[in-house]
Amino acid sequence: MLVKEIMKRPFVIDKDLTLSEAAKLMGSKNIGCLIFVSKDRIKGIITERDLLKNFSKNEKVSKVMAKDVITIEPGESIENAIDKMRTKKIKRLPVVENGKLVGIVTLTDIAANYEALEGSFFFE
Repeated sequence: MLVKEIMKRPFVIDKDLTLSEAAKLMGSKNIGCLIFVSKDRIKGIITERDLLKNFSKNEKVSKVMAKDVITIEPGESIENAIDKMRTKKIKRLPVVENGKLVGIVTLTDIAANYEALEGSFFFE
């Protein structure tokens, strides 16, 4: 199975929100992260955990977001996605094609598609 078969549309911000604004947006959309994009390039990713660790109503997303974002391409296998997540200890991978953000795949997406995946690589 390939990443593009289970990836979802990412939630993107293109301006530097406060953490309070980011939390409200994530809560209203029931999502676990926002991807900060400028000129079609990923500048960073902020997750629920980042908000909890750094919460201050007036702090900006750009100050606490992860800037070295690990990505994956849509044609890569789910096994590669799992390996990246395991190695980097992350739960979300933005999907990038030709340098442009086209989706996101999460550990939850992978778990939801467990039945369709071959092998027992989850438990190795």
